[in-house]
Amino acid sequence: MLSFELTKEQLEMQEMAHNFAKNEIRPVETELDKLANVEEVFKNEAFWKVMRKAYELGFHRMSIPEEMGGLGLDPIVMYLVLEELAWGGAGLASNILVAPVAAMFTAMFAGGNEEFVEKYVRPFCEDKEAKHIGAWPITEPEHGSDCGFTADPEIHLKTSAKLDGDEYVINGAKSAFVSNGGIADLLLLMACVDPSQGTLGTGVFLVPGDLPGVSRGKPLDKLGLRLLNQAEIFFDNVRIPSEYMLWPPGEGYQMLLETIVTFGNTSVGVLGLGVARAAYEEALSYAKERIQGGKPIIEHQAIALRLFDAYMSIEAARALLWKAAWYNTTHMPGDLRLAAAARVFATDMAMRVTVEMVQVLGGYGISKEYSLEKFLRDAKPLQIMDGTTDMMSLIASTRL
Repeated sequence: MLSFELTKEQLEMQEMAHNFAKNEIRPVETELDKLANVEEVFKNEAFWKVMRKAYELGFHRMSIPEEMGGLGLDPIVMYLVLEELAWGGAGLASNILVAPVAAMFTAMFAGGNEEFVEKYVRPFCEDKEAKHIGAWPITEPEHGSDCGFTADPEIHLKTSAKLDGDEYVINGAKSAFVSNGGIADLLLLMACVDPSQGTLGTGVFLVPGDLPGVSRGKPLDKLGLRLLNQAEIFFDNVRIPSEYMLWPPGEGYQMLLETIVTFGNTSVGVLGLGVARAAYEEALSYAKERIQGGKPIIEHQAIALRLFDAYMSIEAARALLWKAAWYNTTHMPGDLRLAAAARVFATDMAMRVTVEMVQVLGGYGISKEYSLEKFLRDAKPLQIMDGTTDMMSLIASTRL
């Protein structure tokens, strides 16, 4: 029999994350979201203050093994934390979520290379100043989901890595949708090594972000998730030692990518859950206080039904996400069908619930006096990031 009862340790982590989200993330996310020039967001001391506090609390190293300096938490605990962070602000939560990607995969695939662990993993885990941030550059201007889940040998990444002696020379560009792209100092880069193999010719490289030839574009100016840094990354004859290839091209690449997307999609679903819950709680509080027709509007059936539908949808999404998290923990490398189902359900739910919660507030719902319009704007990108919900549904349907 499965139990939904959380342990004392899990409850403590959840409470710590909620307090951080309430006291640190929510105020900063609300204020910086209003900046018209998105470039100013990532120059603002308030943004970096929150990131530093997140690092001080260890949220950046939850997924890294204890023996390498991390917390070694299982996905269920990490998703408990992530829901609370996203409740506070999905943009900052996304930055924190992506930050460990390069260090985490270095820890997993460096092949016992202690030099890599000492140079890149431990310094990341010991960081309390948010100086070390990871990114995963894969999407390109001409290629997105088609570069991971297609058998067409003619389709491959345009960013190339060519062997020259004992070094790889990297050239190309990654699109503006690279999360943390403009602020990361360590990149988990996907680049084409052997175009004759199509997508299977992709290699995975660890690339320090300060190497000569690495440059960044301006942060993407988005509808929502405005505190998630996303920017282009360019590679112009970037040279890197051959041992910095963490995963070689070949049949194993698709399995690796599927594993990344499985865990990533579950995480995006949790972000949607946090946003929906934030919207629901604000609308519920408003409905209990707003008087119309001589009584609080929650006593009007149309409002009560909207709120109950939101409550029901949030609980259903959380149950599905927890099942995906449990499966990811107990059945490596996880189940893409289940992860996609949880993500699509949760992010579609977030979009629908935020729309309905705006409606609960009526005219105030579209006013910046309340946070509902921001939650609505933050929900929409979650149906697109890490593979659109349409694409993930199509991919998952082939696994049925």
